[in-house]
Amino acid sequence: MGARKRIKAEEAKEKRKKEYFASLRNCPTSPRKMRLVADLVRGMEINKALNILKYSNKEASARVEKLLLSAIANWQAKNEGTRLEDSDLYISEIFVDSARVLKRLRPAPQGRAHRIRKRSNHVTLYVDNRVSNSVEVDSDNK
Repeated sequence: MGARKRIKAEEAKEKRKKEYFASLRNCPTSPRKMRLVADLVRGMEINKALNILKYSNKEASARVEKLLLSAIANWQAKNEGTRLEDSDLYISEIFVDSARVLKRLRPAPQGRAHRIRKRSNHVTLYVDNRVSNSVEVDSDNK
C-alpha cells in the first residue's frame, strides 16, 4: 500500500472515531413508510425525538426509537467521561435506503396471478454533539 493510501486510510479512521451512528438492516417495512417517520425526527434534539417517536401511532416509529437508543448507547461507549445530559446531542443525519424485495404471487381472477412486492429497508442514523461542531469551526478560522 502506498504512502498516500495509508495516510488517507488513517484520516478516514480518525474521522470514523468522531462519528456516532447506528444502522438497521433489512427492516420489513416499506421505505416510503419509514421515510415518513425519519422526516419527523431529522435534525431534532434526542430527547424531543424520543418523545415524538414514543407517542407516534406509526409502526415504524418503534423501530426508529430503538435505533436512536442504540446510537445514543454507541455515543456513550465512545465518550465514557461525558454526561449525556450535558452533551446536547441531536440527530445530525438519518436516511432510509431500499433493501431486498420479496416477490410473491397473489391469485387474481380468471386464472391469472398478480405479483406482490414485499419491500424492506435499511435505516442509518447519525447523532452528533452541537457543541463539538461549533468548536471545530472556531478552530479552523484561527
